[in-house]
Amino acid sequence: MLKNVSPLISPQLLKVLCEMGHGDEIVLADANFPAESIAQNNQIIRADGLGIVDLLNAILPLFPLDPYTDKSFIVMSVEERDGDYVPEIWSEFEQVLEKHEPDFKMTFMSRFDYYEHSKKAYAVIATGEKATYANVILKKGVI
Repeated sequence: MLKNVSPLISPQLLKVLCEMGHGDEIVLADANFPAESIAQNNQIIRADGLGIVDLLNAILPLFPLDPYTDKSFIVMSVEERDGDYVPEIWSEFEQVLEKHEPDFKMTFMSRFDYYEHSKKAYAVIATGEKATYANVILKKGVI
């Protein structure tokens, strides 16, 4: 047991977060994300029962975001065919950022660019998040 580490952080996830260096990225994937195929060459961590907001609240107290880029918290943008739809979870992401990393904002990446970018991530966390457009890429900074 460790003090001040959320029980949502599995030993495998804690190890990965510790191994990551400055500039490495981790994907928090919703339940619809093709996590297994994207993570073919990377580590995959199963967190099927967890939502992404809860996981972000557990990870961000331990994980500094990279201040040397404007792409430290990347979200998949809505497809044109979805019109004016704005995912409700995005406002929750903003609240999490305000709480843990108030100097950072969400940046957006188109769906297929997001998939390609995700293939280079250090690890992918496959969650049980059911909200749409709930995927997040975090870029690690320095302490």
